[in-house]
Amino acid sequence: MRTVLIVDDSALSRRFLKKIVLENGFDVVGEAKNGKLGVEMYKKLNPDLVTMDLIMDEMNGLEALKLIMEENPNANVIMVSSMGQEVIVRDAIILGAKNFLLKPLDEEKVMNAINRINF
Repeated sequence: MRTVLIVDDSALSRRFLKKIVLENGFDVVGEAKNGKLGVEMYKKLNPDLVTMDLIMDEMNGLEALKLIMEENPNANVIMVSSMGQEVIVRDAIILGAKNFLLKPLDEEKVMNAINRINF
């Protein structure tokens, strides 16, 4: 079973993503409310996939993505944000994100993004 770490400052978003991935056969091994905790959990749990919110306190998603990619250049990270500026999307892809989702999320968008990843 593929494992997922959900990093988002919104408890509602974390619950929604958790529900989607669990219903589609994934195992959620951790949840973090900011990038700093997300990086720490990534190092400990080594999940197959990370969903990473962009705007969070303490450490934003781009900073966390950079640290995760330094830890494991093959990490599978999907960025999630309510912001859709092309510069941010480009920066996330350059840093190594496999995909980018815009809020509000729905199950079809989430699973399409996940299914594009070659695990």
